[in-house]
Amino acid sequence: MSAMNKKLIQNLAEALCKQFKHFNTEEAECLIRLFNDLLEEQSERRAAHGLDRVKFRNILHNTFDMTDDMMMDRVFRSFDKDNDSYVSVKEWVQGLSVLLRGTLDEKIKHCFDVYDLNGDGYISREEMFHMLKDSLIRQPTEEDPDEGVKDLVEIALKKMDYDHDGRVSYADFKKAVRDENLLLEAFGNCLPDAKTIQVFEGRVFQKSNELH
Repeated sequence: MSAMNKKLIQNLAEALCKQFKHFNTEEAECLIRLFNDLLEEQSERRAAHGLDRVKFRNILHNTFDMTDDMMMDRVFRSFDKDNDSYVSVKEWVQGLSVLLRGTLDEKIKHCFDVYDLNGDGYISREEMFHMLKDSLIRQPTEEDPDEGVKDLVEIALKKMDYDHDGRVSYADFKKAVRDENLLLEAFGNCLPDAKTIQVFEGRVFQKSNELH
């Protein structure tokens, strides 16, 4: 890495640290270097824009053990703040700050945005059904295999729909999760678990830790 590149990375890391408080400068530098390494694996044309959807989903799958296609796609959208179909280096550090070290409120916002499939500010019955339909093992003998999923949706609404309008608003979701943290990922796995985070940070921040 040339001195110029190194200086640019340091400056960028310092700037991003001021915006997203969960990493120190050395850690942000490590994440920027990882981002650059991942970009090099993409075609040159795509790499000019940032990490594309396919590359990003591979990272979620292989690094953070996320397996659900819909959830991976929604997490990609939550990272891609400007909706240009690529994750920039800034979006990368911002998204990882929430995924790896976010406060409960930040994680609540992340999960809600992931679950609000149409972006209207509510998690509707239909959206819940769509997210939960693959969570139950269906028996071929069942007359209505969707019945169990519908029951799950009603249970979720009973737990979360505080204003009884038949859908879950952000305020509903926040209150429900604050009352019972386990509801944070009620509709799908969209956050890495503690062990996966530890492994990722140990690998990516190793050089940073060795300097201290």
